[in-house]
Amino acid sequence: MSYSPWLRNLVPDMSLAYLSGYKRLANKRSAIGASLRYFNLGSITFTNIDGTTIRDFKPAEFAFDVAFAQQFGDNFSGGVAIRYINSNLTGGISVQGADSKAGQSVAADVSFYFRKPGIQVGGDREGTFAFGMNISNIGAKMAYTSSSNKDFIPMNLRIGPSFKLDLDEYNSITFNMDANKLLVPTPPVYYPDGRIDPVTNERAVISGRNPNVGVAEGIFGSFTDAPGVVVQNADSTYSVLAGSKWREELREINLAGGFEYWYAEQFAFRTGYFWEHYTKGNRKYFTLGAGVRYSKFSLDMSYLIANTQRSPLANTLRFTLGFKFDGKGKKKPE
Repeated sequence: MSYSPWLRNLVPDMSLAYLSGYKRLANKRSAIGASLRYFNLGSITFTNIDGTTIRDFKPAEFAFDVAFAQQFGDNFSGGVAIRYINSNLTGGISVQGADSKAGQSVAADVSFYFRKPGIQVGGDREGTFAFGMNISNIGAKMAYTSSSNKDFIPMNLRIGPSFKLDLDEYNSITFNMDANKLLVPTPPVYYPDGRIDPVTNERAVISGRNPNVGVAEGIFGSFTDAPGVVVQNADSTYSVLAGSKWREELREINLAGGFEYWYAEQFAFRTGYFWEHYTKGNRKYFTLGAGVRYSKFSLDMSYLIANTQRSPLANTLRFTLGFKFDGKGKKKPE
């Protein structure tokens, strides 16, 4: 169970809560799980064009997952999850003459995990190498009114390695890396005069691709659809700077690294850093964390330190509580 006050530098009443659990099946190589994520967006007052109050509303979003994981061999495993998403941002209020509704979608995650223990490091020390990949939120587009175009949900690809080194019987350290890519179309650059493409009957694109495509095309096209830097020539035509498309594609990859230290598998210290290019969101922050684990109980906390000015994520706290229900707490070292 996790809880995080959200964007407290901006508003006082937003929060993100998460509840999850899993159970290993009798064959010891499979597991089932479920989770519930709830996002409370606080209280919002709706007004009309004249500023007259229409109503107060508390928008919220939630997602419910069921999952299955399978170990295929000594070193390789995989998992799938099915997710129902409900995003109620307006409470049915009329928006520009159209009745709004809660956005709904169904999505899936697919993940793979490789783990190789027993790697000899520096003589008598052993390490464990691991590598994971997760493609999340593969699902249908979402709309908030019956008359509006549907938008992509945040389909995402994350890959990364880790290496755990056992220093001795009581001390271990782990190094982690992540690379993250959003699998949705990049907004193209349109002609500023609003001209219409005669083939698609939509706004004409100077560079990039029309984002109004299907889910599969959006996923695969997200690796090659960056428009780059468009400049206007002296004759009023347009061109794209050489190499700018490829550079923009690379900028869409977020990078993160982390370090974790455990003592006797009971006390943990963690730190990490997240980086995002300034043209793609400019999220840059450090994290600090600590955890304690005893028998059937665990408690973790993390703190986010933004290194950009006026970041809405600054001073974000997260708390996580874990509990084992099988009564078989991890045996303490003698």
